[in-house]
Amino acid sequence: MAIVDVKVPQLSESVAEATLLQWKKKPGEAVAADEILIEIETDKVVLEVPAPASGVLSEIVKSDGGTVISAEVIARIDTEAKSTAAAAPAKSAAPVAPAAAAPTPAAPSSVTRPGASIAMPSAAKLMAETGVSLSQGSGKDGRITKADVMAAQKTGGSAPTVSAGQPSGLPAVAVSAGLPQPSIALGPDAQLEGRPEQRVPMSRLRARIAERLLQSQATNAILTTFNEVNMAPLMAMRKQ
Repeated sequence: MAIVDVKVPQLSESVAEATLLQWKKKPGEAVAADEILIEIETDKVVLEVPAPASGVLSEIVKSDGGTVISAEVIARIDTEAKSTAAAAPAKSAAPVAPAAAAPTPAAPSSVTRPGASIAMPSAAKLMAETGVSLSQGSGKDGRITKADVMAAQKTGGSAPTVSAGQPSGLPAVAVSAGLPQPSIALGPDAQLEGRPEQRVPMSRLRARIAERLLQSQATNAILTTFNEVNMAPLMAMRKQ
């Protein structure tokens, strides 16, 4: 068995470490010489790491997102092994009995959508401050908007809310003024004003830029000066 190490290429003198982005091969897959195995991101550039020899990727030492240094071993290639990803001969299996016919799904019942009667964050905050309580709003799927709360506040908390698509035969929902409602806690997957929020980690380049900006703010004097000059004698001399 001949094992060849896959190492991090030599980084520049000003770069101490790098980050592994994503492996393009999995353990057990065949690789060819000079085939790109992974990309490495530094503070300045993104480097491609090719396979030093042909064979099978036997081991991945450093996984995606790992921090590495120059000449560090990140994987190993077995030049004499055969790929386990090759198609194996199909085994003769017993005939499978036909599956029973799936039952016909029942017609979906009328269920209130989870988003109905949910206040927007700005509306929930305003309701908590003013003490106005609304059960349904004029927004999409019955969402309570800030305009609904302000309208109810102007009418003294007794005006009915506008229900989108409400049948005319049903009575309007009355607005009741009660105790202040607690603000709605926003989770990591919550939607702000109908827009999803997603947190993405910064790249090494952006992290370095942020570090330099913070360093500049900490080491440089940030101030504003105001100088007042009496221009009256100069203006009098000009008029002469």
